[in-house]
Amino acid sequence: MARNQVNNNSGAKYHRLTKTSDGEGYVDLQWKKPPSKIPYKAILLATALFVAGSLLIIIGALLLAGYIDAKYADRTWPVLILGALMFIPGAYHVRIAYYAYKGYAGYSFDDIPEYD
Repeated sequence: MARNQVNNNSGAKYHRLTKTSDGEGYVDLQWKKPPSKIPYKAILLATALFVAGSLLIIIGALLLAGYIDAKYADRTWPVLILGALMFIPGAYHVRIAYYAYKGYAGYSFDDIPEYD
């Protein structure tokens, strides 16, 4: 099967396909999944959320347990809640990125939203 590569103004590459002799009209190239792009910015943001959320949860837990003397004890719960709100999405996306990097079935970098 002969293919001619054609470039358009947007930079996307297209392949001109010839008619198939079997009459079905299907070509193996149309079922091939393109390689997924790694969203570095999104992974960096997820890692920052994961680390900051973990630190806030640890600080909040130490404040709650009394290991850190709290001058303003009313700020313990907001620190814990903010830490949890940062930790949950960060841990979720870092886990997806790790599994996609390791090549586990069902995980792909396409599952992580890009922030461009």
